[in-house]
Amino acid sequence: MIIGIDIMGGDYAPDRAIKGVIEASELLDDSVEIMLFGNKERIDQVCEANGFDISKFTVVATTSVIEMNDHPSKSFQEKQDSNIVRGFKMLAAGEIDGFASAGNTGAMLVGSMTMIKTVPGIERPAISSPLPRIDGNDGLLLDVGIYPDTKPENLYQFGILGSIYASGVSHKVDPSVGLLNLGSEPGKGSLLAKSAYGLMSKATQYNFTGNMEGSDLFRNGTADVVVTDGFTGNVVLKQAESVYRLMKKRDIDDAFFNRFNFDQYGGTPVLGINKPVIIGHGVSKETAFKNMIIHTHDVIKANISQQIKEFLSHE
Repeated sequence: MIIGIDIMGGDYAPDRAIKGVIEASELLDDSVEIMLFGNKERIDQVCEANGFDISKFTVVATTSVIEMNDHPSKSFQEKQDSNIVRGFKMLAAGEIDGFASAGNTGAMLVGSMTMIKTVPGIERPAISSPLPRIDGNDGLLLDVGIYPDTKPENLYQFGILGSIYASGVSHKVDPSVGLLNLGSEPGKGSLLAKSAYGLMSKATQYNFTGNMEGSDLFRNGTADVVVTDGFTGNVVLKQAESVYRLMKKRDIDDAFFNRFNFDQYGGTPVLGINKPVIIGHGVSKETAFKNMIIHTHDVIKANISQQIKEFLSHE
């Protein structure tokens, strides 16, 4: 297994990124190779200054970086020797098994859609976020931001993507799927929610359990997978992150709320595309980079993209 990492992506790269790579490598077995994409001279400078030994990693030297404020599609076209573009080229060619970055999210999505492309039969991909539950387990929320506007058919397919991910990566048996709504009754909600409910309630491909309200998101015994549109999902995600920051600001240390720290998860896969792509937070430090690499390993190992293809072929 070869995991490609954009070592220049993020506000604290490459220093913290390299440290995270070293920490991750100590947790993975020797059959896993980590390939670093970035400026070789800058990487060498950081390693020399900090005493880092990266001799066991392959470095793919690049000459440019897609910065956080660069226009995603324009920079993806113009910066062909950037860390992100080179990573996607090697992923598309099968030279690496997965690619992860905490860099420009828009550029990562451009690469996902133009070079890796969606699995045939999937209209739109989605990104997800863990939902910490009181009992120590995690649910899954998707979509959390790729597409603000969504059709009922997309929400129906998000149920497929989330169910396969929850089963393959989180090892849940016959995961339950719920639709986020303003009421639990079938007739509640917007036109989108009611139409999606009509489709999802007839699903034979996954275990749909009905509507669920916002107050149920972090409660035990609710759906393993929570489906919503990208606009609503992103609002929920940002609110959860703000609760964690508020707790820290008030010097409140709580084991449950500490699980809202994105460092714990590292990144989120783009579900519904042909190969594993993981997107990390722009302010990732070493712990987030470490967990992003571990998560990439788990997604590759679960062979999620192939599972989605096989699932759709039997519909």
